[in-house]
Amino acid sequence: MTHAANKTIRFVTPLIAVAMFAGTSMVASAQTAQNSAPAANMSMNPEQEQAFHDGQEALKMDTAAKRKIDATASHLYVHPPVKKEARDAYRANFQKGYEQAKQGS
Repeated sequence: MTHAANKTIRFVTPLIAVAMFAGTSMVASAQTAQNSAPAANMSMNPEQEQAFHDGQEALKMDTAAKRKIDATASHLYVHPPVKKEARDAYRANFQKGYEQAKQGS
């Protein structure tokens, strides 16, 4: 394999993975909107809603990948995409979303 082909493969492979993940989350987000408890979401700010939604999506991804069903083992729970001072709130709402999705499935 040539050096140029190697570079192309290294560039294209992650793009394919991102495209697959993005497609899955778009389909799942339509389903999540139907499954979310409106009362729970009304009292949340946008960051909390995102964490809740991320928890629901994480359960779907864990189930599809046949991974351990545990919110605290999820990558986004362990490495939340928020600033340090918001991590605990993110994790709490992430876990709520994960657990609600588990109850609904």
